Amino acid sequence: MSEIAATTVHEAYAFACMRCGHGWEQAYEIHHHVDGSGHAYVVYTADGERVPSPLSTPTCANCGGHVVRIMRSGRVSTVQELLRPARTVRPQDAVKDAAAPAAVLAPAPATHHWQLSALLRPFHRR
Repeated sequence: MSEIAATTVHEAYAFACMRCGHGWEQAYEIHHHVDGSGHAYVVYTADGERVPSPLSTPTCANCGGHVVRIMRSGRVSTVQELLRPARTVRPQDAVKDAAAPAAVLAPAPATHHWQLSALLRPFHRR
């Protein structure tokens, strides 16, 4: 049985676990195929690995829960950016920072465990 690759689509989604409040984003390649019998099927890959559809039963990597809210991409990163404390630079440090390599000035990766209420606050309708 032969198959024909029709198209590949790139999609990204944001997820928020309703059990523990963990939030994350993931980009996917969605490969649309048609088998030799003419039946269409879809294969999802993330970071080069075949994965189940993120829309079927997403699993929280933090707690293993399956009650996960799926949102358009950018939602979690926007909230994380809003919650990140602003970095203040004193005038005397500005000259030192200007000569420092970019890697030194880059913020450290966030290891904060996001609470559900903080992640969902921007989506609350008033």
